Amino acid sequence: MQRTLVLLKPDCIQRRLVGTLIQRFEQKGLRLVAMKFLQASRDLAEKHYAVHKGKPFYESLLSFLTSGPTVAIVWEGREAVSVVREMMGKTDGAKSPPGTIRGDYGISVQNNLIHGSDSPENAAAEVSLWFAPADLVCHQPTDAAWIG
Repeated sequence: MQRTLVLLKPDCIQRRLVGTLIQRFEQKGLRLVAMKFLQASRDLAEKHYAVHKGKPFYESLLSFLTSGPTVAIVWEGREAVSVVREMMGKTDGAKSPPGTIRGDYGISVQNNLIHGSDSPENAAAEVSLWFAPADLVCHQPTDAAWIG
């Protein structure tokens, strides 16, 4: 089973879409491993977006992520990284197809509601950045055999 990090960003919180988006991932069959509601510090945002340091949009990324609360979630499931990425849609909600999260709820490039890890390696690094090992809860849902 693969794990991935999902961040429900400040615009998602402000628009009251948290429950709707969590429901979509649960209905897909992903398992909730960890979740917390927090205000990201500048230090955490800098570490999370370190790969973009030096790019013209770096400061705006930091400002946006630290502008309000975030829900950080670890999901687990078969091909969790690619499943979440497909469900999210393209970064630009205006170019994202209907049926995806950004296609259904987003129109902005920056205020794009959600972050999902882009590879299993980055997922492992991001999960460890946002959560301590003791925060991750392993469990076997009773419907696991039906989902895969």
